[in-house]
Amino acid sequence: MKEHPLDKKLSPANEDYLEAIFELGGTDGAVRSVDLATKLEVSKASVNNAVNNLKQAGLVEQPYYGDITLTSSGAEYAAGILERHHVLYHFLLDVLGVEPTVAVEEACKMEHAISDDTLKRLTAHLKETVPH
Repeated sequence: MKEHPLDKKLSPANEDYLEAIFELGGTDGAVRSVDLATKLEVSKASVNNAVNNLKQAGLVEQPYYGDITLTSSGAEYAAGILERHHVLYHFLLDVLGVEPTVAVEEACKMEHAISDDTLKRLTAHLKETVPH
């Protein structure tokens, strides 16, 4: 389990943008602002503000009015967020029996708050107790 590469965590909203960029473009793909706005159901202005924050943090690159790409640090951070989401989702779904749509929503909320240590412990516990 990789910890995020920044000294401090991003806001949950900025983490959601980073995760969405990763989901839309992977580690190498370029993402259009309009596609990001559609996926997150936000305005293009909101996307522009978030992308500027992510650029300042060194997590994305975007030439003037160009497509958005992740830096290597951005891809690493985004992969960590997605990993958190998957672990929490499967815990909620497979262990607790939460309905899938609720598990998706709650995993998204929890992924921003859980500490790296707690996530490591949860992952280790799941590996020991949940058959795959």
